Amino acid sequence: MSLKHPVVAITGSSGAGTTSVTKTFQEIFRREGISAAVVEGDSFHRFDRNEMKLAMAEAEQNRNLHFSHFGPEANLLEELETLFRDYGNTGVGLVRHYLHDEAEAKPYGQPVGTFTPWEELAPGSDLLFYEGLHGAAVAGGIDVAQYADLLVGVVPIINLEWIQKVIRDKTDRGYSSEAVIDTILRRMPDYVKYICPQFSRTYVNFQRVPTVDTSNPFIARTIPTADESFVVIRFADPKVIDFPYLLSMLHDSFMSRPNCIVVPGGKMELAMQLIFTPLILRLMDKRPKHAV
Repeated sequence: MSLKHPVVAITGSSGAGTTSVTKTFQEIFRREGISAAVVEGDSFHRFDRNEMKLAMAEAEQNRNLHFSHFGPEANLLEELETLFRDYGNTGVGLVRHYLHDEAEAKPYGQPVGTFTPWEELAPGSDLLFYEGLHGAAVAGGIDVAQYADLLVGVVPIINLEWIQKVIRDKTDRGYSSEAVIDTILRRMPDYVKYICPQFSRTYVNFQRVPTVDTSNPFIARTIPTADESFVVIRFADPKVIDFPYLLSMLHDSFMSRPNCIVVPGGKMELAMQLIFTPLILRLMDKRPKHAV
């Protein structure tokens, strides 16, 4: 952890909704004039798209049917830990980009599904902002979480997470229902072993809970809307949270436990703005005046 060069990490599995949370943070950064060095978790996968297909085929030949992006073998967790540590100490570190589609790949003249070369972050940013699978990962002697100043978990209940993934992968990526289910099953051991434990290391978790039937997520035609949901927000240290203020600003909200507030799903973005703006400004205020 670093007062001079803070690290903020959003962690959640595929289909959890971390991208929506990232947009809220970006709005806070824009409004408050904060320069954030943004890092995507996909850029710390070990294999590019074609290499991952080959690695999965090899794993299956070796009777490893659970090889996935959720586990440490398919990721560069040591390099991610090094980035968090180096940025906290110096304000710079090595990063690269994963090129998801043609729009991202065209400026680099590279194929889709590949990585750009490693390069050092430009100096002068106010904080590092990470969004991906392993912002609070601890595995095999590697402890990424220890170098983060603010850890946020995005964890919809599992059936909703699956609905979001199934519909996204079928609609945006052209996968069949059977292919998506196979992916979910393959990832499950790593999900339990490496993804879930991260949410016990976060400072705050956002868990969306639908108020409609999601009993069979694999036949759902639509994703439950924000207005068809509640969001459970859990704080690791509730002593520093002004719950009376949040309750007054977030109408129809209530406390379910001393460290949990439940808000209507449609007020999730407002809740994030109210919670994270002071936390981010507090990180900025703690920086030494000579920090660059």
